[in-house]
Amino acid sequence: MEKEIISSRQFTIVTFLYSIGTAILIIPSSITGAAKQDAWIAASIGVLLSLLVLKLFLTLANQTPSLNFIEANEKILGRFFGKITAICFLIMTFLSAGELLYFIGIFMKTEVMPETPTLAFALLFSILIMYAAYLGIETFARSAEILFPLFIFIFIFFVISITPQITFENIQPLLEATKASMFYSIARFMSIFSFPLLVLLMLYPTGVNVQPSAQKGLYIGAILGGIVLVTLIVLSILVLGPENTASRTFPSYALAQRISIGNFLQRIEIIMAFMWITSIYIRTFMYFYTTVVGLAQILKIKDHRPLIIPMGIIVIGLSQIVHPDIVHSTNYNNEIWPIFSFIFTILLPILLLIVVVIRNRKSKAQNNETPQQETENDNQKV
Repeated sequence: MEKEIISSRQFTIVTFLYSIGTAILIIPSSITGAAKQDAWIAASIGVLLSLLVLKLFLTLANQTPSLNFIEANEKILGRFFGKITAICFLIMTFLSAGELLYFIGIFMKTEVMPETPTLAFALLFSILIMYAAYLGIETFARSAEILFPLFIFIFIFFVISITPQITFENIQPLLEATKASMFYSIARFMSIFSFPLLVLLMLYPTGVNVQPSAQKGLYIGAILGGIVLVTLIVLSILVLGPENTASRTFPSYALAQRISIGNFLQRIEIIMAFMWITSIYIRTFMYFYTTVVGLAQILKIKDHRPLIIPMGIIVIGLSQIVHPDIVHSTNYNNEIWPIFSFIFTILLPILLLIVVVIRNRKSKAQNNETPQQETENDNQKV
């Protein structure tokens, strides 16, 4: 199968939409529940700290510029341990793909079509994801380019339309949250926003045409995505209030329901759902694509396409059992996912970098010893 390459501009757009993902609907309630009206401060700090996370990912990727993340595991840790860590990472991405399909189903059933089973939405969306995976990453990147301007237009329209309902008293008093609640809020924000960006190392550096521009694109896309999320959190608090935001399952959708322009343009929240559907499509595809391609590389299969349908069927079933209800899903995302993602997206890259540094030092030491031994042998001969 021919190697697929995307442009640095496409990579930036994918990073932007991927970083938003499900956070556009769930992150306001997740961190407002702990930090209250200071949630936007926690999110802003999380965006800044995420730059360090991106630096970690790029440093690791540049150690193996001709390999993606799955291949780098085996190269750095060896065939046995590399496969084990890669399989654990793929388990995380596969479970995440199933969870996102669950989110799609539960959102559509709760807010849009209550009489339609969640399986129907998961099935339809998974067909789209499988078809995109079959067409390849280049086609997927072009679809992201098409969706990007629509996303930006709707987001700007959303912000302008909801601004008249802002109440600044809702965000006061500032800096009232405790250090513990701020820490938990920052950790939750980063676990959804920046930790999963490690998956993009399946595209960078091997899948982009200009690597220096792609590095900048990763930072730019993540920063823009962070600005969008911080804006949504601020608007949710200013319009709904911190208590109402924390109690809502999908506060940004509830925010869109309040849009009313001249008592004429109303009930346009389903249009706002397009933003979430776009971003969750990007993230679900990347999780699924990473799982399929990574599994093919581990099994030494040249073409990943034969794995798409069986893995797609499994992920549909997984979406129906991954969470028994929305309460379980909320608890998982708030308490378990931050730890789960930290292990595989932060500790694992750090481990790989440590091994690389140790190996480089050993190789340098051996190279320095070799000339000295040759000099000593020459002296003995003389």
